[in-house]
Amino acid sequence: MSDDKEPVSGPLRRLGASMLTLGRIRLELFAIEAQEEKERIASLLLWAVLAALLAGFGLLMVILLITVALWDSHRLLALGAGTAVLVAAATVAVSKVKALIDQPASLFQASIGELRADADALRRTPGP
Repeated sequence: MSDDKEPVSGPLRRLGASMLTLGRIRLELFAIEAQEEKERIASLLLWAVLAALLAGFGLLMVILLITVALWDSHRLLALGAGTAVLVAAATVAVSKVKALIDQPASLFQASIGELRADADALRRTPGP
C-alpha cells in the first residue's frame, strides 16, 4: 500500500515546491514594485515642493516689484491684483491636487499582469 503512494508523492512534492517558488518570486516582484513606487513618489514630492516654493517666491517678487513701481499712484490696486493672482493660482493648484487624488493608481500593474498570465497558463495546461 505504501508503494502505491510513493510514485504520487514525488510529483506532488515537486508541484508544491514549484508553487512555493512561484509564490516567492511573485512576492519579491511585489516588493520590488512597492520600493520603486515609494522612491518615485518621494522624488516626485521633493521636486513638486521645490518647484512650488520657487514659483511662489518668484511670484511674490513680481508682485512686490509691481507694488513698489506703483506705490505712489496705485499701491492698493497693485496689492489687490497680486492677491487675486495668488488666490487664483492656489485655486488651480487645489483643483489639480483633487484631480490627482481621484485618479486611480497603477500600483503593482506588472505583478497583477504576471499573476494573470500564470492563471491563464494554469488554465491552459491539460489535466491528467
